[in-house]
Amino acid sequence: MKRRQLLNRGALALLASVAALSGCGSQKLDDYAREKPVLELQDYFNGTLDAYGLFTDRSGQVVKRFVVVMTCSWQGNEGLLNEAFTYSDGTQQRRVWRLRKLADGKYSGSADDVVGNAFGQQSGNAFNWTYTMALPVDGRVYEVQFDDWMYLVNDKVMLNKATMSKFGVRLGEVTLSFTKR
Repeated sequence: MKRRQLLNRGALALLASVAALSGCGSQKLDDYAREKPVLELQDYFNGTLDAYGLFTDRSGQVVKRFVVVMTCSWQGNEGLLNEAFTYSDGTQQRRVWRLRKLADGKYSGSADDVVGNAFGQQSGNAFNWTYTMALPVDGRVYEVQFDDWMYLVNDKVMLNKATMSKFGVRLGEVTLSFTKR
């Protein structure tokens, strides 16, 4: 009985430590409120953009490289981002995001491979976007969470870093560089 209580206490202490440490390194959107240039999603994601990216697994190994051509347009507060992916292995994919601008720099969005809605908020030069994606891998589909951070560098270039996780476990990262034509 005492051994079980010690194991339970040890497990609880470990969980508490993990929970405490996981909150230490997280960034806050408000940290970017004064950063320039200010990101206006309707301005930046309007017209044609080229993006270059890669996916790294949790060890940092590059698993996939890709190029994206995006055709973007807005009608009032409704945006359409049409993405055409070409991967390093020659495969291709399309994703069409339907975005809606809400109040106070907030946005919602959807795409065919996104489960439910994506939610995001802009502050200063940054945009944080969270969503669950149905990701096909080796004939199976997994629902994985994305915590997506975008940073406007200048009127032509934006950098994007997204952490992909499942059940709170980090699976890898997607890194992108957008260039507006």
